[in-house]
Amino acid sequence: MAPASPAPRMHWGLLVAASAILMVTMGVRQTSGLYVDPIHRSTGVSIVEISFALAIGQFVWGAVQPVFGAVADQRGAWPVLLAGTVLLVAGLLLAPLLTSPLGLSFTLGLLMAAGAGAGSFSVLIGATAHRLPAQKRSFAAGLINAGGSLGQFVFAPLVQWVISSAGWARAMWVMAAAALLSLPMAWPLRRRAGDHALTAADEDGGLRAQLQVAARNRSYWYMHIGFFTCGLHIAFLVTHLPGEIALCGLSPTVASTSIALIGLFNIAGSLLVGALGQRYRMKYLLFWMYASRAVMIGVYLMAPPTPLTFYLFAAGLGFTWLATVPPTAGLVGKLFGPRYLGTLFGLTLLSHQLGGFFGAWLGGLALAHSGSYVWMWYADMALAAVAAVVNLPIREARYGCHAVGAR
Repeated sequence: MAPASPAPRMHWGLLVAASAILMVTMGVRQTSGLYVDPIHRSTGVSIVEISFALAIGQFVWGAVQPVFGAVADQRGAWPVLLAGTVLLVAGLLLAPLLTSPLGLSFTLGLLMAAGAGAGSFSVLIGATAHRLPAQKRSFAAGLINAGGSLGQFVFAPLVQWVISSAGWARAMWVMAAAALLSLPMAWPLRRRAGDHALTAADEDGGLRAQLQVAARNRSYWYMHIGFFTCGLHIAFLVTHLPGEIALCGLSPTVASTSIALIGLFNIAGSLLVGALGQRYRMKYLLFWMYASRAVMIGVYLMAPPTPLTFYLFAAGLGFTWLATVPPTAGLVGKLFGPRYLGTLFGLTLLSHQLGGFFGAWLGGLALAHSGSYVWMWYADMALAAVAAVVNLPIREARYGCHAVGAR
């Protein structure tokens, strides 16, 4: 009788490496809103034009996810992470030199966003999922996601300090140097998962067949709708929360502290939701997170515009900020297995960032046409309620019930 194969184990070195890479790429990306007003004041480029450049970045970051995810699924994560670092550093170095609206769209909207996308969720979660047992993937995604939130917490005050003391251009060059740190961090991810990590169901028909199966799966499309709304929320806030705070007559320090608090509390939220995903249906976790956002936005709109209000709002919203990633990635893994997780989850991230494009762009338009963001807040609240409801019909299999295309 053949000996039983060893049980899959947690690969902590890989998880720490993936978490550290996301800390850098998300730390650089999620502090972009702090540059909007300094760029506007120093170059004369309008806030609408800067918002549009960042909106392009939101879309590009999502558009590259399934592409880079597919490359990583086929050839491994290392070449993708290497190329992404080059793009990210190039965007950060060139942005202060190309300050026209077209130049900012190229550097911030294309180079920087594509580089950050190469070192983000679809590649990193996909690269680790093959080596983990199914019931551990939600926790692993939460741990990786917490790294991104830690980056936001660490980088926000650092970026604001450098902007205040040395200007926005030097702040971007400091971030370029920080981005280079992702190269040694990526070394543990240089090897591809072995074939033993793939089941027959995972391999059935190849990528094209798996995409066809996913396209016919209603639950997969429900996730896209919810994630679209999540992207709109996050992009609007990360781009325009500093502007909202400035409209209230408060200092830029309140903005950077609020962004840092979002990251800090999302560390706890990501770890908690990742752990809960091992015990509870992930669609219900998504329902409650989106529903809580609608409630928190409503409470914020009724509260006085004080620093404490923004800090409490940031802490509450931060708890669910990107904590939607572990259950969404976990649901994709449950429905279709880990073989093409980088590609299939990358496509949901594309929907997320299509929402992000509208969140960043429409926020700038709302401010230009009405002088405030109030209508964006109302839209945010309504869409959060829609996202909560649309997750309920998802047909979620239990662990061990391989439901490729069946649910």
